[in-house]
Amino acid sequence: MSMNSSKPYLIRALYQWIVDNDCTPHVMVNALAEGVEVPQQYVKDGQIVLNIAPSAIVNLSMENDFLSFNGRFGGVPTDIFLPVPAIMGIYARENGQGMMFEPEDLPPEPPSPEEKLRAKPKAVESAPDSKANKPGLRVIK
Repeated sequence: MSMNSSKPYLIRALYQWIVDNDCTPHVMVNALAEGVEVPQQYVKDGQIVLNIAPSAIVNLSMENDFLSFNGRFGGVPTDIFLPVPAIMGIYARENGQGMMFEPEDLPPEPPSPEEKLRAKPKAVESAPDSKANKPGLRVIK
């Protein structure tokens, strides 16, 4: 059975925990990721850190696929849209407590024709049925 990513749930939980402890939640975002809508003049080294405290933003929506809100940048109200895969971490400004996430797995690029010619067939080992059908814990990213 395939489960949804735990990342959006962790983001929501950590946001609530940070706010409940009277701290200021910040998210670090890969501003170059597909679908990210942030003011580009505030992006540095491909990243942007955003204050998402209730006092700093309005219309916060934390869904399983995205986080969105309206914030002010240089006094200008700006709609922000952050796909969950672009969120690199969430933490409290005051003490840095929170969580950084593993980079999202990107789909592999298809091999070039030259790479296909150089590739050697690999032997595939199949797991014994007794092990293949046992339920177990898997590492989630």
